Amino acid sequence: MKIISVLDYGCGNIRSVIRMLEKAGASANRVSTPEEVREAQALVLPGVGAFDHGMGALMERGLDRALNDAVNNHAVPVLGICLGMQLMCRGSEEGRLPGLGWFDAQATRFPDPGLTRLPVPHMGWNTLRITKQNALLSADESDQRFYFVHSYRIRCNDPGDVVATCEYGDDFVAAFSKANLFGAQFHPEKSHRFGLAMMRRFVEWVHAAA
Repeated sequence: MKIISVLDYGCGNIRSVIRMLEKAGASANRVSTPEEVREAQALVLPGVGAFDHGMGALMERGLDRALNDAVNNHAVPVLGICLGMQLMCRGSEEGRLPGLGWFDAQATRFPDPGLTRLPVPHMGWNTLRITKQNALLSADESDQRFYFVHSYRIRCNDPGDVVATCEYGDDFVAAFSKANLFGAQFHPEKSHRFGLAMMRRFVEWVHAAA
């Protein structure tokens, strides 16, 4: 059985993610060094907080280079969650640092609440619209509700990367995927049965990978 490694770079609730993975049937561990990332069979990149803080933490530890090596040279499966998904993009309006650049996408702030009367951050439960067949989210399940906490949303330059959207004022990208990469703006580890179902599919996806 492959071990799924959850990256601890000081910006996420690692224990909750590991518990959900174990509940989904995975063998999971915490990793925090470039050497551990390079040896990982599969990775989860969680994250909570500001873009530059997260990206800066990766860069200071040399984890950005190790992640790029794992993804680009070894096709390691990676799941990015919330801020982790945003770090997979080219950058964010929230900060000045470049992202990992795995997706041709940008994180942009939600409109001012004075324009939409919707509070920012977008916080709480919301439903998804599956736009493309993918490994982790099933289009056959109705009313899939996931838990969100975010002030920035993803804009993809390649519509083919988008696998699910969500409405909050207007549609935004809730999940994207390509090759060995998957990003979720929501928190599957906080999303009860739907989050557990997604994590089970992630475990299956990891074990099916070459």
